[in-house]
Amino acid sequence: MTFAAIPLTMHFDKPLLLKGGGVLSAYQLQYETYGRLNQNRDNAVLICHALNASHHVAGYYEGQAKSTGWWDNMIGPGKPVDTERFFVIGVNNPGSCFGSTGPMHTDPHTQQVYGADFPVVTVEDWVNAQARLLDAMGITQLAAVMGGSLGGMQALSWSLQYPQRVRHAVVIASAPNLNAENIAFNEVARRAITTDPDFHGGHFYAHGVVPKRGLRIARMLGHITYLSDDVMNTKFGRALQSGEVFKYSTQEIEFQIESYLRYQGDKFSEYFDANTYLLITRALDYFDPAAQYQGNLTKALAQACAKFLLVSFTTDWRFAPARSREIVQALVANQRDVSYAEIDAPHGHDAFLMDDRRYLKLVRSYFAGIQTQSVEVA
Repeated sequence: MTFAAIPLTMHFDKPLLLKGGGVLSAYQLQYETYGRLNQNRDNAVLICHALNASHHVAGYYEGQAKSTGWWDNMIGPGKPVDTERFFVIGVNNPGSCFGSTGPMHTDPHTQQVYGADFPVVTVEDWVNAQARLLDAMGITQLAAVMGGSLGGMQALSWSLQYPQRVRHAVVIASAPNLNAENIAFNEVARRAITTDPDFHGGHFYAHGVVPKRGLRIARMLGHITYLSDDVMNTKFGRALQSGEVFKYSTQEIEFQIESYLRYQGDKFSEYFDANTYLLITRALDYFDPAAQYQGNLTKALAQACAKFLLVSFTTDWRFAPARSREIVQALVANQRDVSYAEIDAPHGHDAFLMDDRRYLKLVRSYFAGIQTQSVEVA
């Protein structure tokens, strides 16, 4: 069962000091809520989004086709994160392009579109912004914070930045930092964008153009890393796009996988902002809570108080199970309450979004065990 969702906006005038030295003097956050906050305000669940997602986590927009939230299979009435029990909050992070203040907005100091001048943001900055939203909503403690991929990094960071405000942290298909290979993928994608002639140093808005070629290539590269070899071979193999004979062309599409990637790239370039892509991939690169502890993750996680659920997928080579196990081992070394599941699923990194019965059952079981007090509406 799904439901109509309504996007909300909250404005903040208090400056948000950023880890990289920048400042957002005034900003807005776009968000959605599902379910009802109970009388004791102890049933709130924060969902943190990944790279190209948004605050629209579940439900649909009335009158809009294909507007279902990106985690609608996970969140809603009677679903694993049951909105008949929990008050779920989805927030669009600053720097994104889905309503919260980002590069496409006007800098209040210059009255010009931020563009490339939007300050660099980090996972820690996003968590601080989310905490301010919760403050404004009167929520002092979360029943759980949950996310997949980059969202999982935010969930982990919540447990370290605000350890007393999180009872459960659900970290799915994530990692304690990016390895060199992942940073390399991000850099190639960024260079595809910044070398597009239409990029104009990030101030393409003033020129009335969009660096679509760069965005297409960035998305094509990223999409390859989200899928497993098994999925690509099963779905496409070496099937040709048309007929059974090669065209013997270096320019035209020969294989179905080529057509699929170009379609994904074209679609992405129509709705995603190039500067946002640069900002978010950099936030991924920078995240490393162990860095201030000389790389010792056990020391970094010593301050966490939450109970944890970590989930990884065997065919996810972008955020391999070994990376989740690093977090598990560090939590166990700190004698924290942690559950871990490694699911044999064929979908690669995208598995955290899929309808895998075992995965959804696992999350349902975990959330069923989260205690809340009153179910009366606040």
